[in-house]
Amino acid sequence: MKAILGISAFYHDAAATLLINGEPVAAAQEERFTRKKHTPDFPVNAIRYCLDHAGITIDELDAVVFYDKPLLKFERLLETYYAFSPKGLISFCKAIPVWIREKMFLKKMIREGLKEAGQYEKKKLKLLFSEHHFSHAASAFYSSPFEEAAILSIDGVGEWATATICHGKGTEITLLKEMRFPHSVGLLYSSFTYYLGFRVNSGEYKLMGLAPYGDPHSSRTQQFIALIKEHLVSIKEDGSIWLNQDYFNYATGLKMIKEKKWEQLFGFPAVPPDGQPEQVQCDLAYAIQQVTEEIVLNMVKEAKRITGADYLCLSGGVALNCVANGKIIREKIFKDVFIQPASGDAGGSLGAAQMVHYNYFEEPRTVPKEKIPLHGFYLGPDYDNKEIIRSLKKHKAVYHQQENFETLCQEVAAWLAGGQVIGWFRGRMEFGPRALGNRSILADARNKEMQQKLNLKIKHRESFRPFAPSVLAEEATNYFDLPCTSPYMLLVADIIEQRRKPLPSGYHQMSMREKLHQERSDIPAVTHLDFSARVQTVHRETNPAFWQLLQAFKEKTGYAVLINTSFNVRGEPMVCTPDDAYRCFMATDMDYLVINDMVLKKTEQPGYADREKWEREFKPD
Repeated sequence: MKAILGISAFYHDAAATLLINGEPVAAAQEERFTRKKHTPDFPVNAIRYCLDHAGITIDELDAVVFYDKPLLKFERLLETYYAFSPKGLISFCKAIPVWIREKMFLKKMIREGLKEAGQYEKKKLKLLFSEHHFSHAASAFYSSPFEEAAILSIDGVGEWATATICHGKGTEITLLKEMRFPHSVGLLYSSFTYYLGFRVNSGEYKLMGLAPYGDPHSSRTQQFIALIKEHLVSIKEDGSIWLNQDYFNYATGLKMIKEKKWEQLFGFPAVPPDGQPEQVQCDLAYAIQQVTEEIVLNMVKEAKRITGADYLCLSGGVALNCVANGKIIREKIFKDVFIQPASGDAGGSLGAAQMVHYNYFEEPRTVPKEKIPLHGFYLGPDYDNKEIIRSLKKHKAVYHQQENFETLCQEVAAWLAGGQVIGWFRGRMEFGPRALGNRSILADARNKEMQQKLNLKIKHRESFRPFAPSVLAEEATNYFDLPCTSPYMLLVADIIEQRRKPLPSGYHQMSMREKLHQERSDIPAVTHLDFSARVQTVHRETNPAFWQLLQAFKEKTGYAVLINTSFNVRGEPMVCTPDDAYRCFMATDMDYLVINDMVLKKTEQPGYADREKWEREFKPD
């Protein structure tokens, strides 16, 4: 047995992955256990879970591998401050003590963190390090069903690289081209995330969701695109970019951008956190999304040109931009594309372990034959009925056990068809940012009021945010213009023409609120303003329980699609345990909670009307 533990930590989205003989058997983000969203803390709890799941100790591991090389990052920090000096002195004075204390002594910190997870003999521990972008590239290629592929990794920044093009063949990954800090697509997009009032490293998906509210036909939107290209970013044909550092502050400052210069450029001040976006901000969101898609498509074309490969693997935080991913698929530059489901830093723990397995230990690679590799990415904890009942009794919860799963699905389908909102908790927790049917909140996509209800009364989040549909894989093309499967909810596709409803005249001149209330299709709750949706295709072989529920809903309503949003409220990580699920259920307007075979109705719960008892304060996400 070859057992390798991969770790990502200390920046954001800390996680751990356990590889046994090249197969990921367990993986989880630390946030799910500590309830601190995007936590950078050493993943003690995630490591404990991985080891417990496999029934092994730290001493039985062949290697522990960290997902990047801190000394190279330290080199980049020093060289950047030197290049920009005397600018950034305040930032330098704040950053350097932290780096010296934490990053320069990272080996010591990792060993101490591992000791919290379990006792081990220090002499037995083999501690290794992988480069950041190689971890991303490895996680995509070695997880893919391809023997050979181009690998494109795009994020904010690793050690030096901000984007890389590699060529994967068998067990070998060869770096062909890289773009270096401070020029970065990820940092460009995050700068607009910051400027438009969202949190960097967590609010980028909000910016993507805001973009369709922009008016693509307005002169202002087109002017914004021109201003971005003229003053902020120079785009090269090969996908490389040059960012004008006169407008940015992330290299040596304490903020992402130089706010006054951006205000002069775009005509409005930076939006305060949680500020209500107006049409001008929507137009700018649309503009940067268009520019980002242009850059990413150029990179994809360059990857095709220099590798000649038929297939593409995508990873890095920018690979979570589902709209850009959808365009890549539709352009048909490659025969097929695999996007690593946990493409951000959390997935670096998987890639680091895989890099060591195939390159350090030189193990042979067997290309996955499954159409959906990685076991559907259900790699987190699960709970048996005894554990669930014990947890529910602690809260004096009222529950009914329905042991016939077919009957359970029929009951839940009826509740959903009647406009009820269901918390659905079953099987192993998903690894990565998307709820894929095991830690999900479900509702009827046909209900035109449901998008507003879920945002305001369940998720407690911004009203403009769209919801994703989960659809039976066999039925997907009856609803969406989707040329391939999308099991990990990483592709945006258009609602097919037959299901659309015409927009009223003057639609693009309407306010955000007015646009929201327009019914755009016969599945309005998952139809975004531009007739798009972030689709999950549900496959019987990877999630038979969720597939069966969708099938029951289809039999009852004729529709094979449901709203599927992550089981959490704003600012909180996705639920992990039955206790997390019950607390979230009681703090929201969810109507039913289904945990494995246990069914709970809100109005039967003790003190169900005492919302304040269950509500908790979370930081804005």
